[in-house]
Amino acid sequence: MTGMKELELKYGCNPNQKPARIYAENGELPIEVLGGRPGYINLLDAFNSWQLVKELKEALGKPAAASFKHVSPTSGAIGKKLPEKLKKACFVDDIEGLDDSPIACAYARARGTDRMSSFGDWIALSDVCDVTAAKIIKREVSDGIIAPGYEPEALEILRSKRKGNYNIVKIDPDYVPEKTERKQVFGVTFEQGRNDVKIDRDMLKNVVTAKKDLPEEAVEDLVISLITLKYTQSNSVCFAYDGQAIGVGAGQQSRIHCTRLAGSKADTWFLRQSDRVLGLPFRPDIGRPDRDNVIDGYINHNEEDVCADGIWQKYFTEKPAPFTPDEQRKYLDGITGVSLGSDAFFPFSDNIERAKKSGVSYVAEPGGSVRDDAVIECCDKYGIAMAFTGLRLFHH
Repeated sequence: MTGMKELELKYGCNPNQKPARIYAENGELPIEVLGGRPGYINLLDAFNSWQLVKELKEALGKPAAASFKHVSPTSGAIGKKLPEKLKKACFVDDIEGLDDSPIACAYARARGTDRMSSFGDWIALSDVCDVTAAKIIKREVSDGIIAPGYEPEALEILRSKRKGNYNIVKIDPDYVPEKTERKQVFGVTFEQGRNDVKIDRDMLKNVVTAKKDLPEEAVEDLVISLITLKYTQSNSVCFAYDGQAIGVGAGQQSRIHCTRLAGSKADTWFLRQSDRVLGLPFRPDIGRPDRDNVIDGYINHNEEDVCADGIWQKYFTEKPAPFTPDEQRKYLDGITGVSLGSDAFFPFSDNIERAKKSGVSYVAEPGGSVRDDAVIECCDKYGIAMAFTGLRLFHH
């Protein structure tokens, strides 16, 4: 690192909030800016997302990536090869050498989870950014990246983004912050112990339902969901599947609203991989961001009916058949094996009812509600295995 103690910023959260800076009260900043001029929110995303991928790597022993927006992850993922349909849904089926780069696979998964929310994301990689990962990042709309290092060719690829102004941050992977953290609100300083609790497989041993079996894949996904939640604005829940978060419901005052939001994102992730969606006859001049918007409208029947006469012609070479709610329900009913984590206890069984609709078979939550029995009973009704972690994960 360069020995920098302070970094002046253009402004704070908003342009009227000046002056702005980050600084180290003791020692030096653990980062080096290799490109661009990261802003206040960029760096909030950077330091939160770095912790997420660092902890995923430590917990599961695999390279990890995250896509962040406004201080919450759209997804976190580990470096597993992508099935062919997922590659197509993530627009990475043309990336040469993808299967040989675990860190590129991790980011392809993270970015592909909730592509609309990841538009203009901040990226975190647990490992050195290689050329394959850089090629994926180059063609996506993104604000910046933090990683422990960059291959020389990868760094040059990233420096070519945004006319040379792409934000590139290198972090010292061995940096350990102080045990106590502080922040000010309205001139008052808040102080607390940093949330350095380690989330791992051992946290899932207290299975309280009739179904006790947690396969290794489910344990891995539950750990991913819990570590993702540790760095998500509360209240929050996270659906995970096949080595990645597939739906994050962040910052809702009601937990059922978190579960509905995250469940709808998980449903969209699965439906994007259906033959109906993968086969949409897009015009060749429609780029990835517009395709993301159209696909979301096609699946979720949003404000614009993309199948309507006079509208479909803007996007497609021929009129696609609508993807009806009944057809979608039939597709989703065939999905099982999804994992669900919650940053606090489920106060009512309605969360389990909603989770079941998105294929949830495994749950991890702290427990401690006066209605735990009702939640356990609902899990037993559907054959869902649930572990009580005893750990609340509020993040603000």
